[in-house]
Amino acid sequence: MTDQPRPPSSARRLFSMTILVSEVFVVLFAVLVVVGLRLVPAGAAWAGAAALTVLLVTAAGLLRTRAGYLLGWVAQLALLAVSVTVPTMLVLTGVFVVMWVVAQRVGGRVDRERRERHAAELAARVEP
Repeated sequence: MTDQPRPPSSARRLFSMTILVSEVFVVLFAVLVVVGLRLVPAGAAWAGAAALTVLLVTAAGLLRTRAGYLLGWVAQLALLAVSVTVPTMLVLTGVFVVMWVVAQRVGGRVDRERRERHAAELAARVEP
């Protein structure tokens, strides 16, 4: 039995999941502000927050597939659209969208480098 190194885990998935789960908390605090300021009816605000939370959690759960990343992009656009209600929320959502874009680019690059290093380690073990 050979002791093969484990394949590297995905940095992109980890970064993306962290952002999506953090956005769940942002949605919770945003709905409290919207309800407290009476910007929209409370029922509509809570229903929208529940829908966004389900979208974010579903996207986070599906990050092992392309569908998870696609839902993540949909969630970012939905949050931008909803945040028009509270201008301060628009700034915060903009920050999260930028973090999402950076996570996709940097995480993808880190994953490529990890795969290359893993392949090199495997090749080094095969050589006598």
